[in-house]
Amino acid sequence: MAKMTKGQLLNALAEATGVSKKEVGTLLETITNLAYKEVKSAGEFTIPGIGKLVKMHRKERMGRNPATGESIKIAAKTVVKFRVAKAAKEAVL
Repeated sequence: MAKMTKGQLLNALAEATGVSKKEVGTLLETITNLAYKEVKSAGEFTIPGIGKLVKMHRKERMGRNPATGESIKIAAKTVVKFRVAKAAKEAVL
């Protein structure tokens, strides 16, 4: 399987746990909302054994318009990055 869709993930979790797809969907939605809230307020959200979402600040920088080749200024902004846990890296090798 090249990429697991949300529906496939819900099916797999429902089968593995014996819980309904609707309940698994609600749980996944709750975890997602909690992650967004925690990253926004605390700056990070850890998923044990998988990794963590970290809020980072990018500085203003110079870029290039690919269509015209003209140099442009890219404004500073806040982004979210994902850092993979050591356990996840080792499990994949």
